[in-house]
Amino acid sequence: MILSDHDLAVIAKAVARARQDGKDAAEAQPGPGPGPDSPAEEPRRSAPPPAMTRARPGASPTPPWSTTLANTHRLRAARRWFWPATMRRRVTGALVLAAVLFCGGAVTVALARGLMAGKEAAGGAQSAGRRPAGTGGTNGGQSPGAAAIAAAGSRTAAAAWVARQVAPAAIVACDPQMCAVLESKGIPAARLLVLGAGNTGPPGSDLIVSTAAVREEFGSRLTSVYAPVALAAFGSGSAQVAVRVVAADGSAAYLRSLHADATARRAAGALLLRSPHVRVSPAGRRELAAGLVDTRLLSAIGALATPYHVDITGFGAPAAGASPGLPLRSAGISLAPARRGRAAATLNAVKRFLLAQQTAFRPADVTTVRLASGQTVLHVEFTAPSPLGLLGAPY
Repeated sequence: MILSDHDLAVIAKAVARARQDGKDAAEAQPGPGPGPDSPAEEPRRSAPPPAMTRARPGASPTPPWSTTLANTHRLRAARRWFWPATMRRRVTGALVLAAVLFCGGAVTVALARGLMAGKEAAGGAQSAGRRPAGTGGTNGGQSPGAAAIAAAGSRTAAAAWVARQVAPAAIVACDPQMCAVLESKGIPAARLLVLGAGNTGPPGSDLIVSTAAVREEFGSRLTSVYAPVALAAFGSGSAQVAVRVVAADGSAAYLRSLHADATARRAAGALLLRSPHVRVSPAGRRELAAGLVDTRLLSAIGALATPYHVDITGFGAPAAGASPGLPLRSAGISLAPARRGRAAATLNAVKRFLLAQQTAFRPADVTTVRLASGQTVLHVEFTAPSPLGLLGAPY
């Protein structure tokens, strides 16, 4: 401990005073008792009795002033030097405790969030694991009720397409539920071959409506043996319904005949493209050259190109879901009349001519259509499926 000069002077004075007080106390002590020769002194009445002035046995003597003063300065210095450090330690400790509590709270929140996220992920995985088979990728995640509604919609759309596009004499194979929908669209029961009712397969029919029940019954044999190409398809997944062509002699023989028929159609299309009486749009020229136009439509255009100038405004697009390479069965045909002012009469005469053809070459629909440009054309459409071999390719 370091003391100032003033403190040292005060201490020195206190020590000197304490020493002086000690000497005075020693001189004031009574000497030995009076001897026989000394005169007796009269006792003082104000003096305390001996019992009061005698020190108690075992009592500690009073410390000197020097020791008391030194202890006082030592305690004062200790309070001056150590109190601020104690306060600093207390404040620092409080801050550290607050930081620990804060970090602990943040860690707790993070752990709680992670635990909740883990539970949600586990719950989602368990839900996916409990999902019934066929409601995931096959049905696009639809519930059983939604899948049933989608399948019903596909059956209705397919039945409407068959009633409108298929030849009236064609025999259609179908499962009992699909046959009932077809019958509700006006197709006679005599034209329906109900599968699963003692029938081992679709042979004997011209078309088969492929539903989930039919695909489950025939498996891969449906396309590899019985029906290799689709005319149209509706819906997707297990709810899909497709209208397919039945191959009487098997899929391989049908595909060979389809290839041969396409070769014959390319040759006929090339002849029409060289005719000065036939004008075709750029897209139509490509389709004629590729052999993609139905044989019956080629025959109708060739028959009209002799007395008229025929303008082909375009061929109809294939149905949704149809197999590639199938013939296009419709076209827009505009005719240049032989005399002015006879356009309407010419269209009516051509319509009667087309509808008077033999059954194999008779269109299913011939109507007058006014285009956006104001031009009036005949829309000519033939039924499905397109017959093969009419140009000489055997089938």
